[in-house]
Amino acid sequence: MNFMKKLIILAAFVGMGYVANAQPSNPTPPVPLDGGISLLVAAGAAYGVKKFRDSRKAS
Repeated sequence: MNFMKKLIILAAFVGMGYVANAQPSNPTPPVPLDGGISLLVAAGAAYGVKKFRDSRKAS
């Protein structure tokens, strides 16, 4: 039973390589990696500044 379980897990990991292709090797229009990451970083920085100012006000 233990061997069969290992075999199923191994087959699942090998199969993921065939199924989990995010995009083709050479997409026609290049996909930008910066989609919304810059907005998330700016929002995080603004939230950090707000928390810092609130903590300075409280003390």
